[in-house]
Amino acid sequence: MKSKTYIKYIWLLNTLLQKKLSFKEIERLWKDNPMHEGGLSIRTFHEWKDGIKEMFGVDIECNRSKGNVYYAKNPEVLDEQRLGKWLLQQFSIPQDFVTFNSMKDRVLLEEITRGTTFLNPIIEAMQKNVELQVDYQRYESEQEEHLQELHIQPYALKVFNRRWYLLGYIKEKNGLRTIALDRILDLKVLSKSFDLPKDFDVRKHFANVVGIYVNDDQPVTKVKIRAYGVQAEYLRSTPLHKSQSEGRSKRGEFAEFTYRLCVTADLISQLLAMGDKVEVLEPQELRETIKDRLQLAIKYYGRRELKKRD
Repeated sequence: MKSKTYIKYIWLLNTLLQKKLSFKEIERLWKDNPMHEGGLSIRTFHEWKDGIKEMFGVDIECNRSKGNVYYAKNPEVLDEQRLGKWLLQQFSIPQDFVTFNSMKDRVLLEEITRGTTFLNPIIEAMQKNVELQVDYQRYESEQEEHLQELHIQPYALKVFNRRWYLLGYIKEKNGLRTIALDRILDLKVLSKSFDLPKDFDVRKHFANVVGIYVNDDQPVTKVKIRAYGVQAEYLRSTPLHKSQSEGRSKRGEFAEFTYRLCVTADLISQLLAMGDKVEVLEPQELRETIKDRLQLAIKYYGRRELKKRD
């Protein structure tokens, strides 16, 4: 069974989780889908139904009294099956997971707890290249009067630190911006179409950063760090950035890594998260920034003693 078949199962399940549909309606939607490779026969449809049952444990039933419409009979099983939910969210399936339903209690994945509500309409808009209208609230703007209504041409989606982000051209900002899906309060798919730039490449867009925020005014900088102890092994197995190269090292003590990237808030957060296991060697400005942030943390811990509980 190939990965393309898995994606078809996901498409059908997602479609029927949203609305009850007749076979003709499903067939018509499939023809409009970029993945379709010809028509959808009733035989193939029933094969997909069986595949969904095998993979997700969800029964696709037909309600003949309501006009022969198909629907997901027991979608609640997905709430108990994090693996299935994750596969639906990611739109990709490992090829070895043909019988993953039988081992769902033995596979633990990081859960993306928020921001998935609007994934389906966003992907639909991306497929059709139509604009979105979004009611958006940033973390620092909790007051209702600070809500922003944005009109976005959706270019790409990205997951970073268990959060979904949408990259797109925002008319109100007159440029490309990235917004967090979990800060979207409401979303509408508009009928107005747009042309995705032919030279747009999402990998190139994020090529010089760690994380999701890109500022074209920031230069690519040489960053050099020293990792102590086992942290060096972690960085060898999971590089901080694709530009990572290793320099001096002393077995069991430290290793130095060099990068070519933009210094962003996400990079600083990642370095701070490594605590005393990493030291920034250059540039000096970044070294001072990390130092100041660590000193501020020490200040928080040292300003008063916690009262002992009885």
